[in-house]
Amino acid sequence: MRRKALPLVLVSILVAACGSAKSGTPPKGSSTSSPPTASASTLVVDNELPEVPADPREPILADAALALLGKQHVLRKPIDDALSRDAFQKLVEELDGGKVLFLEGHVQKLSRFENDIDNELREGNLVVARKGAALVAERRAMVAKLVKTLLEKPLDFTTSDSFETDPKKRVFCKTEAELEARWRSLLKLQVLERNQQFEDILESRAKPKDESKKPKDPDEAKREAIAERALGEIPATFEGREAKIRKELATRYETQFTRLKVTEKLEPAENLLNAVNAVFDPHTTYMPPAQEANFDIAITGKLEGIGATLREQDHYIVVHDLVPGGASWQQGKLEIGDLILAVAQEGKDPVDATDLPIDKVVSMIRGPKGTIVVLTVKKADGRIETISITRDVIRIEATYARGAVVRSGKNGEPVGYVYLPGFYGDVGGRGKPGERNATDDVRAILSALQKKKVTQLVLDLRGNGGGLLTHARDISGLFIPQGPVVQTRDSDGKIEVLADTDPSVSFSGNVVVLVDRFSASAAEILAGALQDYERAVVVGTSATHGKGTVQAVLDLDRMQAKGKEPLGLYKLTVQEYFRVSGGSTQLKGVVPDVLLPDPTSFVDSGERTLYHAIPWTSIKSAPYTKLPHTWKAPELASASEARTKASPELAAVAEFARILGARKDKTLEPLERKAWQDAKKAAKAELEKVDPKRKDRKVVLEVEALAASPAAGPAPTDEKIRARLDRWKDELARDVWVDECTRILADMAKAK
Repeated sequence: MRRKALPLVLVSILVAACGSAKSGTPPKGSSTSSPPTASASTLVVDNELPEVPADPREPILADAALALLGKQHVLRKPIDDALSRDAFQKLVEELDGGKVLFLEGHVQKLSRFENDIDNELREGNLVVARKGAALVAERRAMVAKLVKTLLEKPLDFTTSDSFETDPKKRVFCKTEAELEARWRSLLKLQVLERNQQFEDILESRAKPKDESKKPKDPDEAKREAIAERALGEIPATFEGREAKIRKELATRYETQFTRLKVTEKLEPAENLLNAVNAVFDPHTTYMPPAQEANFDIAITGKLEGIGATLREQDHYIVVHDLVPGGASWQQGKLEIGDLILAVAQEGKDPVDATDLPIDKVVSMIRGPKGTIVVLTVKKADGRIETISITRDVIRIEATYARGAVVRSGKNGEPVGYVYLPGFYGDVGGRGKPGERNATDDVRAILSALQKKKVTQLVLDLRGNGGGLLTHARDISGLFIPQGPVVQTRDSDGKIEVLADTDPSVSFSGNVVVLVDRFSASAAEILAGALQDYERAVVVGTSATHGKGTVQAVLDLDRMQAKGKEPLGLYKLTVQEYFRVSGGSTQLKGVVPDVLLPDPTSFVDSGERTLYHAIPWTSIKSAPYTKLPHTWKAPELASASEARTKASPELAAVAEFARILGARKDKTLEPLERKAWQDAKKAAKAELEKVDPKRKDRKVVLEVEALAASPAAGPAPTDEKIRARLDRWKDELARDVWVDECTRILADMAKAK
């Protein structure tokens, strides 16, 4: 008899562009036991493989997955053998994405289950997940001993071997000897990278101290001192440094493997369900009770951590986004695309973060406000850096819209500038009286700009990850008369139109909307609407993120009586967005009318890079009327391209991105010390000339900042807030992309 599926209760609708909360966490080890008897003869039983005990909640979770994916997901894919095969490949990737645990034979044994995942879900008996978890635990224990042994003696850096750093290009080793060689090569590379960091620091210490470069912020000075102490004494010889690094690595790996010995009861189910979810789309995910608290913190915005969104990429944890106003955003050293190699608490040894489940890394990074966490990260150019960050809640004032008047050159016309980091505000009427929101703040800035007789505007949505859909609609309405702004379609095919019903317009001058690959979700709706109405020219460094879907969060605990063990949450993709012109923002994003050089083109980001992203589609356009104007987008693009090619600053940006993009495919690292160091020195010298963040960037704009927001009242009196505002003004003054936007606006004004 089939189990009765109980109703699910909606917790929240997500319209922000977050990556999947968990893109497959490897299990963390467990003791083995005899496998339970399969509840149907269709299930494969393999007594050669160990198996962890079943959790009694597995049948309930399997039923929930079948009901949600089959009836409420926008795709409603059939859960059959074909889907099982895709999910099995994802499960193996989750269990050993780095190909550093399993041998080829282990994967072959597990592959006996590859057609059976659909049957296991229907029977509520997740055999392959439990066997995979037990096998990982067994192999992890073996590898822990291997790593300990390899690090006990000096490694040989005179041989001409190499290491493939891209797990996708590796194959599973056939023998234990091959796996040992792979680990030896990996450890040698880690020693070389850490040694280079040590050599750079020794070189820096030997230079005379420049007192003018001392941090003005006492907190920054404290963080730098802690990062320095975390490095410890650095030996002068390579042999001494190599021994120190091996000792560090031994401690890091021992701590990591010890952490992974503890298995959460629902981990096997979590791994299997998320492998199945990933075949539907990258944003549908199951979150067990252990992750529910992390999710609650994320959607309320009350982060006491580093203010960064992390995601799994191969066997690394990568910085996916920085939260505006968060600790990392304020400090400015951690960047999108950085790989987190290790995490240390102040005064403690670092813990290796490679192959560590994302929830474990998050739990190490979070901590009490005011404490310091030390991260070892690998930059896009290959440099290893130690970054210390003071944990803090989000600095709320930094998440609000900001305004300024900018001028390009001495005789440039005044141009309004609005920076909008997100679509914030009262959710469902639950906010406090007078709570600020994005629409009111932008309206107030536009009013202040008009009082200054500004008739041209740059609306900066770079890095805007989305937020409240109603504010995307309402801010669109500040620039257009009433009309449709966005359409949605649910899993039943029902289409709804969200429209601006206010005929008034707050700004009638020419508008440029500035976007990048990190502009997502609600930001794409705003940019797409203004582009469809031809109310603005969209200028950007690439197409936007391309997330055109809506997720609902469902509380699985409402499926059972109170007092039972908790089940967790299910985040499910239930709707798609469509522009008023009928095209989706999904996958393709919003394509700029004018393209500028992209300083982050080497970063794998955007919906189009994600596994099984929902495909682009279109529906019938909503009834709307394009607004009159005199400019022609192709002519603006042609003029901008000519200026870009003649601009040394933007040419340097393009060259920087080209160099790093070309390096992405060169993933085979030499392990002979001199060859490795020569390659790194040449690469560093090549980049230093064109780094868009180099200190000698020239000022290109005069900036007159408005109050943090006119809606916020008088200017801030807090010294730290003023310092952050000054830093923002300085960055804006050197922003060559905004400078080019002012020139595009000048072309728009001259068009006839």
